[in-house]
Amino acid sequence: MKSAIVTGASGGIGSAIALKLLKDGYYVYAQYNTNIEGINRLKTEAEKIGASAFLQAEKFDITDSAQIDSAISKVKRVDVLVNCAGVGLYKLAIETSEKEWKDLFDVNVTGMQMLTVKVLNQMISEKRGKIVNVSSIWGNVGASMEVCYSASKSAIIGYTKALAKEVGYSGINVNCVCPGVIDTKMNARFSKEEMAELVDQTPMGRIGKAEDVANLVSFLVSDEAEFITGQIITVDGGFTL
Repeated sequence: MKSAIVTGASGGIGSAIALKLLKDGYYVYAQYNTNIEGINRLKTEAEKIGASAFLQAEKFDITDSAQIDSAISKVKRVDVLVNCAGVGLYKLAIETSEKEWKDLFDVNVTGMQMLTVKVLNQMISEKRGKIVNVSSIWGNVGASMEVCYSASKSAIIGYTKALAKEVGYSGINVNCVCPGVIDTKMNARFSKEEMAELVDQTPMGRIGKAEDVANLVSFLVSDEAEFITGQIITVDGGFTL
């Protein structure tokens, strides 16, 4: 049985990805840090599909190298890594403190790098593996009031392209998905009127679902995507066209 690590598995998109991989037959190590309610919901959903025995929740902080080492030591083999853990910040650039900037980059970028390096050592030795990084449409086009967040998500895009070139000869695929406006807790700050406006701006006429992102990740880590690497794929219903 293939195994996958999914970070941020207690969040809306991360949880959907973990559940989809369980359905695909993976043993899933679901990383979370503070969102116990979210990880418990994932466990409940895994039970419903009869896959609870193949889900292992792992509590660790991806910004802490020692905690990463401890968690990885429990994983015998990693076929797939999905870097989905992330935090947002809705604030003017001139009002963003140095600490807020650093804290956000620590999770969204530095934590991703630290965990990826640990996993890559194993993947390179086996000459195979799939890595999917979760960015955002705002990493592509930028968003007012989300300068710090957009910058971190843009960094993920550059990281993906460069890493794909670096490890391609080792048989490892590295890709990136950029969700648009998805129906998750992160977008709960928008009013009904604002959400309606976002729907109007989306050619597909609806807000995205976490499952839309999970389905793409499922394809990118499958055997059917063996010749796809270094790609930045948007899941936004046409919002950024």
